[in-house]
Amino acid sequence: MTTISVITICFNNLEELQKTCASIDAQTLHPQEHWIINGSTQPHIAEWLANHSQPAYRKWLNERDQGISDAFNKGIRSATQAYTHLLHAGDVYADNQVLEDVMTFLDKHPNIDWISGRITTNRGGVMVEVGKPFDAGKLYRGMRSVAHPTWFVRRAVYDQVGLFSLDEKIAMDYDLLCRLTQCSYVFFPRVITRFDHTGTSNQHYLQSLRDNVRIYEKYFGFSIACRLWQGRLYFLHQLLQTKLGKQLMLLKKRLGLENM
Repeated sequence: MTTISVITICFNNLEELQKTCASIDAQTLHPQEHWIINGSTQPHIAEWLANHSQPAYRKWLNERDQGISDAFNKGIRSATQAYTHLLHAGDVYADNQVLEDVMTFLDKHPNIDWISGRITTNRGGVMVEVGKPFDAGKLYRGMRSVAHPTWFVRRAVYDQVGLFSLDEKIAMDYDLLCRLTQCSYVFFPRVITRFDHTGTSNQHYLQSLRDNVRIYEKYFGFSIACRLWQGRLYFLHQLLQTKLGKQLMLLKKRLGLENM
């Protein structure tokens, strides 16, 4: 069976980390490794890990880092299993059978470099399920609901395309996505993760749109299509801050149009 290293980065958020660990521990099949990369300035997480019983698959690294990308990279470098999954402190699996279903799916696709699935997240104050198959031809549109908390990436892929860029503080997942274009991929149409929407990319969404243009053009050259599409996303984001926008999002959810 496919083996998986789950990687969780955390920073002074013990309660969120405990929620994530509980979700992993409740899985019908556990990961072969669960790496916790703890860059906290406070001792609470390190003390909890050291002083409370942890499952044999849980490992951790307590040391300061240079930010989210650096923490991701430390976890990836530490991982020894075939596939890696980044599950942030505060995020949880959609249900207790996610990892079993993912392992079964990957066993059926032994030559695949990476997969993505669906995620439950917050849009305009409304919880929705989103997730689309990756399409390299539509990268100018940004992430397109190819959310990195649903990615399971073969560990060896990072040796091929590189790790997360330390230069990116918000759109590091989009930067990596632009480098995955030549890797073999299959979409897994299943809800993988429930996403804690208070993360950096959501808090700085408008900056991430500007970053998307810069990153896309770094890899693929000047693009009117990318600039227009990111402008469209800017307009929709502003609309969702209004009462009308929230009502429209609720209507889309009722009609099952969250991915449109």
